[in-house]
Amino acid sequence: NTATLPEAEITQLRGRSIGFVFQFHHLLPAFSALENVMMPAIIAHGAPSDAMEATALQLLDAVGLKAHAYKKPGELSGGQQQRVAIARALALKPRLILADEPTGNLDTRTADDIFALLREFNRDSHCACLIVTHDPRLAARCDRIVRLVDGRIADDLPTR
Repeated sequence: NTATLPEAEITQLRGRSIGFVFQFHHLLPAFSALENVMMPAIIAHGAPSDAMEATALQLLDAVGLKAHAYKKPGELSGGQQQRVAIARALALKPRLILADEPTGNLDTRTADDIFALLREFNRDSHCACLIVTHDPRLAARCDRIVRLVDGRIADDLPTR
């Protein structure tokens, strides 16, 4: 329950327990893909470490971008930037992932791979994933679909 927590504790909880994947990636342009993935851990712990770098490289490998680890966002395509943002969201092994159109900038095969990665993370790390999507193919692969129409819940159904 966060209703009674002071703002500073809510901010800390948000930074350490929730991974965000925004529709527009919000990568820091002055930093490499590797540094962008490491950023949540650096903020949480104060300084980079070899362990953080190893985790970030593993995540970049998982999203197919290990070879681009030292490129800055401006050197990456929109889909590659989105995959860096997804890796960044997973960096602290959060308890919750909030993802707004996480596969919207990706081709079908890459989108399938990323969804499989989120599913694996969900299963192995016991992390809940709340995904906003307009893609019915992606939605059908989720455990539950809550459909909104004009800001109101129209359906709330399990898919299995």
